[in-house]
Amino acid sequence: MAKAAANYADDKKAEDIVIMDVRGISPVTDYFVICSVTSMPQLRAVRDEIEYQFKTEHNARPLAGDRNLESLWLILHYGDVMIHVFHKEKRDFYALEDLWSDAPVVSWSPTLPAAAAAAKKVTAVKKAPAKKTAAKKAASKKATKKAK
Repeated sequence: MAKAAANYADDKKAEDIVIMDVRGISPVTDYFVICSVTSMPQLRAVRDEIEYQFKTEHNARPLAGDRNLESLWLILHYGDVMIHVFHKEKRDFYALEDLWSDAPVVSWSPTLPAAAAAAKKVTAVKKAPAKKTAAKKAASKKATKKAK
């Protein structure tokens, strides 16, 4: 779930996403997902995306968390995973990576969202079926008599 959270944050353009394995170090959770945003709307977007995807894809709701946007630091706690979404200034100030520096960093790489992956998929271009020419109708006898 930690890698999924990192991907959901990445989908909303969060920056400097780090997953830390705090098993055996923290009694509260197994993994931290830490990411930065540059604006309040982005802070909301990352929070909303993670909550929506966890609810729909993993049937999970946050057990606890600080959802106060004014603090510029959101925490979403899903048991095994605790997600920290910081405004850049606050992340530098609190420096969680330094506080938990003995925790190994988990490697991950962003995956494309399903919609983007489908759009990138190369599909064969279908040719339009050949048009049939309409058969010419014979001119009526009246029309041929007038023409003479």
